[in-house]
Amino acid sequence: MENRHYGYIRVSSKDQNEERQIVAMKEQGINKRDIFMDKVSGKDFQREQYQLLKRILRPGDVLYIHSLDRFGRNKEEIVQEWNAITKELQADIVVLDMPLLDTTQYKDSMGTFIADLVLQILSWMAQEERDRIRKRQREGIDVAIKQGKTFGRPKAQITDEFMEAYDEWKKGEITATQAMQQAQVKKTTFYKLAKQVEENFA
Repeated sequence: MENRHYGYIRVSSKDQNEERQIVAMKEQGINKRDIFMDKVSGKDFQREQYQLLKRILRPGDVLYIHSLDRFGRNKEEIVQEWNAITKELQADIVVLDMPLLDTTQYKDSMGTFIADLVLQILSWMAQEERDRIRKRQREGIDVAIKQGKTFGRPKAQITDEFMEAYDEWKKGEITATQAMQQAQVKKTTFYKLAKQVEENFA
């Protein structure tokens, strides 16, 4: 049985264009039915199409990836998956934009050493970039918080309208439902604020 050639494509979201990666795979002579694609982030390898592809790969098959960051972003996991495919499944991997990462070419121990070294460096760089993005996001959030911006649901406040409605409700002049409408708050918020008022003035 002849060795099969497969392509793996990952795009991080539904609107990211995968066409460039598909064209690159077809140029390698890979049939469209042998191209597997996930439209998810690269944070881990629990991806439906990737896991299916791993189950199909047989010794001697060749897996083509456009670039290492399309494969994954976590350094340890990239190395782990690379070894699982090349050593456990005994299939080959070709990274199209990095000729040194082509296990079909380097079968001797020196070639394996070079590929392993390049893989370690590139996967470390992918991880560093991911950490940098996270850090920038975190810094952006911190700046926004300092400027008074809030994230998530706005916190319910005890307003004058609420206090007026609360007082009338407590005196029995209006029902709880009427008080909620008057204060323009939902049921859970109304009782939460009422509890706060009672705790503050208990």
